[in-house]
Amino acid sequence: MQFPKTQSRLLIFDRHLKTISEEAIFGERWLRMVYGCKPGRISSGVVLGKAWFSIICGSWMNTRFSARKIPAFVSRYSIDMGEFETPAGGWRSFNEFFARKLRDGARPVVADENAIVLPADGRHSAYPDGADLSGLVVKGRPFTLSELFGGEDAARPFQGGALVVSRLCPTDYHRFHFPLAGIPAGAKLVRGRYDSVSPVAIRAGARSLCENKRMITILRTQSCGDVALIEVGAACVGRIEQTFTPEVPVKKGDEKGYFLFGGSTVITVFQKGRAILSEDLVRQTGTGIETYAKMGGEMGTTTRASQE
Repeated sequence: MQFPKTQSRLLIFDRHLKTISEEAIFGERWLRMVYGCKPGRISSGVVLGKAWFSIICGSWMNTRFSARKIPAFVSRYSIDMGEFETPAGGWRSFNEFFARKLRDGARPVVADENAIVLPADGRHSAYPDGADLSGLVVKGRPFTLSELFGGEDAARPFQGGALVVSRLCPTDYHRFHFPLAGIPAGAKLVRGRYDSVSPVAIRAGARSLCENKRMITILRTQSCGDVALIEVGAACVGRIEQTFTPEVPVKKGDEKGYFLFGGSTVITVFQKGRAILSEDLVRQTGTGIETYAKMGGEMGTTTRASQE
């Protein structure tokens, strides 16, 4: 994600409302305390970024006591509960609420067979050329696709392809979906840290996107070649759950999995020359602004569309 050094505020373009506003960062005071000074960053390396800390947080969020937090959370962040299914008797824990399912029809999926859709609700940044990830800078050092994929061999088929980063806040719907129809291989785990994926942490130097725990799935498609689907865990995200069945065909918009408590990120990577990203996503990213949009909306089109 691209954050100009002079920009202290986090500005978001809302695709649905056509407005730009400043994002209220969940846990901002705590994040600035941890990542904004050297002692805090040291503590994050010793405690926050470790798996055991996220496991403990996740275990608490699975308890019945944690369900008491749900009404205040919904009220404070104005979550539209009309979009979601509610189990009989309500949610038994905060994590059950956090991984809530949508009601049928709550997220229309663009039907055009050449359209690529956003895999999750969130704030999206789009990069048409993966050979230039200068926008994905952490403390002046851009990370590489090899770092993201956990090795040069895995990254090689995607060098130079388009890339979209979808950042989910704790207040968002936290299930993620397939952006295209195809046949998914099994998800590969790349072990790593559990740093925050918040812009506050990334601006302070956290290399969350390429060093955190992540899962990588290759989706084989007829219209767009191979597409890499990467889910990145974060602080307090105890688990990344996959709900699809490997080697079984999926439709565009089908559920792929979900995160448990915490902010997290989904990264979609295409092979070179196979995808044309949506103009508004690219334009806003070029100005250092993320675009808020919901799952099922257009991420771009396959290059096959431009040839027809």
